[in-house]
Amino acid sequence: MAIKKVIVLYGGKSSEREVSLESGKYIYQAAKDLGYEAQLVDYPKNFLSDQLTKNDFIFIALHGEDGESGELQKLLQQKRIPFSGSHYQACVNTWNKNTCKKLLRDNKIPTPEWITIPSLLEMEKDLESPFFDQLRPFNELFLKPAEDGSSIDVFRISSNKDLEDAIADSLDPRRAFILEESIDFKELTVPILSGRCLPAVEIKTSESFYNFNAKYLNEDTQLTELVLSEDKKNELEEICLKTLDVMGCSGWLRVDLMQDRKNNFYVLEVNTAPGMTSHSLFPKSAESIGLSYNDLVQEIINAQ
Repeated sequence: MAIKKVIVLYGGKSSEREVSLESGKYIYQAAKDLGYEAQLVDYPKNFLSDQLTKNDFIFIALHGEDGESGELQKLLQQKRIPFSGSHYQACVNTWNKNTCKKLLRDNKIPTPEWITIPSLLEMEKDLESPFFDQLRPFNELFLKPAEDGSSIDVFRISSNKDLEDAIADSLDPRRAFILEESIDFKELTVPILSGRCLPAVEIKTSESFYNFNAKYLNEDTQLTELVLSEDKKNELEEICLKTLDVMGCSGWLRVDLMQDRKNNFYVLEVNTAPGMTSHSLFPKSAESIGLSYNDLVQEIINAQ
């Protein structure tokens, strides 16, 4: 049956709420422009699952745990309500960085080395400690929450002072983190739409890395199509499509990667509900092949 009503879920309770609110407003306007009956619902506050019908289409514009952990997808699958993006198990596979990186490693997909930290409050605070030997040699490391996005609570670590500051500045030091090898050269992302890789985007920022400010606030962040030889382009797309298959993803997603100075690629993480703001990577890539924002939203709906 043809979709007539699109319900955009946005907001959420995660640290990415403000990003989600902006994404949701853009998607809602696009759905209206495309001729759908559209509704914007602040999740979970105004979300009533019992009122959904199989003729509704749920566009998940929630970032962080609300939209990417798989719990919402599990509920919608049980009710047989169509929705955007990957199903429950794929979200479970990608939401936790430790789980995701284990799947990557087990399937011989390159990913930076890492160690898991149950809580920053319990972590060894001296970089010379044997605890960090698995990651040696290193000049710097990245400290990231095991479950979060938009570079919330991500810290670049090159000294014990950096480590102390990260623990002090963390929004929630009690949760699990990963400490990850730093791959230093090019930061890039590959959007995937209906099983097809869109042009890879290279990210250049005046910040020390692609953090929250670089993503959503700074006007000098440059998002440009990554220039690659045909062979390297094919290699990159092969890595990304294999990642899609291993994780069980579908519809639309974004694979974030690094490229080192020897031109090797490393998968950092997979985003099953990418940002759709005016600064977001997915719309920028789609635009480079002639897909307008409205066209992209229609393609995502079609890719259910």
